[in-house]
Amino acid sequence: MFELAKRTTLGRRGHLHTMHGSLATPLFMPVGTAGAMKGITHEELLALGADILLCNTYHLHLSPGESIVEGAGGLHNFIGWHRPILTDSGGFQVFSLRSISAITHEGVRFRSYRNGDSLFLGPEEAMRIQHRLGADIIMCFDQCPPSTANRSEIRAAVDRTLRWARDCKRWHRELSNTRRRPMPLLFAVVQGGLERDLREKCAEELRAIGFDGYAIGGGSRWERRKRSSSRLSKHSVRCSPRIGPGT
Repeated sequence: MFELAKRTTLGRRGHLHTMHGSLATPLFMPVGTAGAMKGITHEELLALGADILLCNTYHLHLSPGESIVEGAGGLHNFIGWHRPILTDSGGFQVFSLRSISAITHEGVRFRSYRNGDSLFLGPEEAMRIQHRLGADIIMCFDQCPPSTANRSEIRAAVDRTLRWARDCKRWHRELSNTRRRPMPLLFAVVQGGLERDLREKCAEELRAIGFDGYAIGGGSRWERRKRSSSRLSKHSVRCSPRIGPGT
């Protein structure tokens, strides 16, 4: 749940309430891909004022696997971090590693970069894995088109992202009910590449479906994020992954 405390022309302050505490926004989210940042301890992160950690569903699924993490009491216990955690869906890694063999409405078949095994990831799988990991905030599975994609390819990615977002929300509710655990927050991802109308369409339709928060995907250009954000609820929390130059 997000509470908007104050808003100016371009800035907002608020509080995002999660199962492991409240977060004052805006905030910086350090990335601990497999549950830890390289070259820095959790204690050092806390001393620097970090309130949340982003972990990667794709990499945790490959190793050690969600069954081991769940058996250890969930991701917080497994990595020794007892503040909020956000897990991404793994979609960006699947598409960026270019190991895809097939894309359908159900999901993506690809090969593991570790051993070449054939794997499948879609809305149902992304929700099941993230629920078993036990994060406070989980992300919908989405399709991130490459920067070289043409308009028709971007449109197809937006349509698939919207379809998967609806499926993710349905699976999220079903898993929350059957597992009888506190429901994590569910964020959706706005896609659309450099096509302004497609980004606005994606943002508007995701807003209509209704999520706890939204990530502005597809790069770091400020104008692109600003236009997408303008189509979302003024009272929703927004996440801007991968801001800044890529490394």
